[in-house]
Formats: sequence, structure tokens, C-alpha cells
Amino acid sequence: MLDVAMIERGLEKTGKSKGGLAAAMGVRPGAVSEILGGERLVKASEIIPIMEYLELNLAPIMGRVGAGAVIEPDYEQVPPEGLGDIALPFPIMEETVAFEIVGDSMLPKYESGDVIVVYKDQRHPLSSFYGEEAVVRLKTGERYLKTIERGKTPSVVNLTSFNAKPIVGVKLDWVGEICLSMPKGQLERLRAKSARPRKKGK
Repeated sequence: MLDVAMIERGLEKTGKSKGGLAAAMGVRPGAVSEILGGERLVKASEIIPIMEYLELNLAPIMGRVGAGAVIEPDYEQVPPEGLGDIALPFPIMEETVAFEIVGDSMLPKYESGDVIVVYKDQRHPLSSFYGEEAVVRLKTGERYLKTIERGKTPSVVNLTSFNAKPIVGVKLDWVGEICLSMPKGQLERLRAKSARPRKKGK
């Protein structure tokens, strides 16, 4: 779940030092070098301090995805770094991005306000996603959360959902394979927890 490559990535991305990480973990400075050198394993109690200090649990929210609602290409002006970050309760891989769901066509499984984390790059051919839910971007630019179904020809697909008419015969520009989803209520609890001031030690 948390490996040396992730720690090295976190140090490089944040510009933070091994000494600062050691302090956050509550260990002597040399312990981080030992972990990175494979001489020492990360203890279970050290995972959360490492994750939070190096921001390994942050996924960039790169926009909104329609589940019934149409997200047009020019609907939002998303900066390159995204709309912000979502803090998850575990470390994530760098090649993932997040989208906020808008609309109710995928109820009861997904509702408006949920956040879905997908792989940034399409890792498999289109045909492997038939019958699977995914975030998709059409050639015309719209983004949806839908179930991908085989179309009349190999170059087109049908997009279906629980509570809306299917979108038939469209071409896809990208398929975002779902890594995980976070319900709106769970996100709100996580945000409330992270906003609470921590108690000072005695």
C-alpha cells in the first residue's frame, strides 16, 4: 500500500526533506534513509504520518462528470492543476485523478456530489470496457459517468445508465477506468475530521 517509490515521489513532489519526514514520523533522522535503502520496513503506525506529511493521499479534482447532467467542453474553465484536491484516508497512485459527479442518472449507486477517482491514462482497449462503468469523454468533448456497451460498429459505443435514456452510437476520446468512489457523506465526514483542531499533547 505504501512503498519506497511512493515515499521518494512524495519527497520530490513536495520538496520536503528526509529530516522533516523523520520528525513527522517521530523517528531518528537516519530511519528514513534506512527505509529508502531497503534496510528497514515502514511500521503500521508510521503510514499515516508519512502519507499526510508527503501528501500522498491527495487526488486532484480535475472537473465534473455528468451522470445525467451534461458537462459541456466549455462548461467549466478548469486550471491545469485542477479545482483542488480531495484528501483520501489512504495513499494513492500518482496516475489517478478525481471528478465530482453531477446529476442523478446513476442512482442508487452514485449520487450527485460523490467523487470518483479514475486512472489518468486509458490503460486498456475500448472493447475491454464493454459492460463496465467508467468515466468517458466523447470525441465532441462531453464527459459522462456511464456504462459502456458495444455499438453497431467497433468505432462507436452506446452509453447506458440506471435512470436515463441511453446515448447511442457515439465515439469516445478517452475512457477513465474507475479506481474507487467516495460517497458525498463520507467525504463530508473526512473534511469535518480534517478541519477539527488537533489536541495538544501533554
